[in-house]
Amino acid sequence: MPAGFQQLGGETVTGTLALSVFTAVLGSLEFGYNIGVINAPQKIIENDYNATWVHRYGQAIPAGTLTSLWSLSVAIFSIGGMLSSFCVGFVSEWLGRRKAMLINNLFAFVGGSLMGLSKLCHSFEMMILGRFVIGAYCGLASGLTPMYVGEIAPTALRGALGTLHQLAIVVGILLAQILGLEQLLGSEELWPVLMGLTVLPTVLQMALLPFCPESPRFLYIVRCQEHHAKRGLRRLTGRQEVGDLLAEMKEEKRRMDMERKVSILELFRSPLHRQPMVISILLQLSQQLSGINAIFYYSTNIFTKAGVQSPVYATIGAGIVNCAFTVVSLFLVERMGRRTLHMLGLGGMCVCAVVMTVTLSLLDSVPAMTYVSMLSVFGFVAFFEVGPGPIPWFIVAELFSQGPRPAAMAVAGCSNWTANFVIGMGFPYVAELCGPYVFLIFATLLLFFLIFTFFRVPETRGKTFDQISANFHHASADVMMDMDLELNKTSTELDYLGDESIN
Repeated sequence: MPAGFQQLGGETVTGTLALSVFTAVLGSLEFGYNIGVINAPQKIIENDYNATWVHRYGQAIPAGTLTSLWSLSVAIFSIGGMLSSFCVGFVSEWLGRRKAMLINNLFAFVGGSLMGLSKLCHSFEMMILGRFVIGAYCGLASGLTPMYVGEIAPTALRGALGTLHQLAIVVGILLAQILGLEQLLGSEELWPVLMGLTVLPTVLQMALLPFCPESPRFLYIVRCQEHHAKRGLRRLTGRQEVGDLLAEMKEEKRRMDMERKVSILELFRSPLHRQPMVISILLQLSQQLSGINAIFYYSTNIFTKAGVQSPVYATIGAGIVNCAFTVVSLFLVERMGRRTLHMLGLGGMCVCAVVMTVTLSLLDSVPAMTYVSMLSVFGFVAFFEVGPGPIPWFIVAELFSQGPRPAAMAVAGCSNWTANFVIGMGFPYVAELCGPYVFLIFATLLLFFLIFTFFRVPETRGKTFDQISANFHHASADVMMDMDLELNKTSTELDYLGDESIN
């Protein structure tokens, strides 16, 4: 086999395919980095906010004002992501997948620069604005990356390569946790470097994207550029003959040409798209409402309450578990299937949530529960990365054909970001109200999502986009046929009753 090529799962992975996927998931790495980077240096950044307030007004910042400024600094990241995720469909159709990722890097560069220079300029407003702008970048990246990777990946490897989006996110979170240690960049002098470091993946992605092909599926189906699509397929597959791949795209394009351009409202109005759209939204909610971000955002506090010595290092340990089990999912997703792994992850998280509740409630009377509590947190994170972590990101792209896919990705992404914002803002208050029983709420939600997945989510492993879409089309046709039969039956009964009344 030529250099630069290797076999994975029976499919040839070319150097171009590997480069393109690696370049795309740099955006996911930056997404994860900005999720984790704000937590470790919280107290130091709050002290800087206070110093800025003293510099301006000659007195210490009021405690309520400081809390509000910090909450805004954290939450505005999700607000930026919510707003920009709605633009994924429009931007990806207007600019194309590759060019959209390239231009999106401008947001990351501006956001990283604002955060990195905020201390020098004595401006917490720059910090907050930078968090909003970097959130806008991440909102677009969370839709563009899975879409591009899903469209360039071979059918047999689509799940494994799609998992790399989540792997890059958790590696970014872990990297931010490690660099945020006070011994490294989490110090009073170096925290601006920690925040501004986010521009490095941006520069690398901008340098590599020109060497990556545009999505051939986008070029052929949306832009009708068969010659460019063929050239991209040859680069990605290493084959000169790509007629079978073009035939699949041709069939998808034929189906797309038969339907009008799908808007976000039509996704919910159309019987054909309504079911996969509801599935997509609930899969995204199953990821965020599982309680995983309660662990990511507040794990240090949870470990402290559990009596763990050096809770910061326990948090990093959870990050390492996070990465390790994402790699496990990478190898399992094409063997066991998306639906099976998602249910396994939800079930395992549900059990761990119950165990966490028991251990936290017994902590005062049974000190040994500290270790059980820590293990249950690690188990919670591990089961998350087996299924609910990676699968919702790429299965949305699998459930829809080329026509409705951008709008579906926008709705699903906005659902994810909205739930992320709700958990990030609401968990501290709910935890204070419910105490150690807060994870029973997540256990109940996880059980609901498990039941929903069992009855409603289809298996997409090894199926082409067209086959998956056809399954929903047939299901919709069956429903319409049943409705027609019921109407005909009702009409016949009314006619009979009418005849009887005449007689």
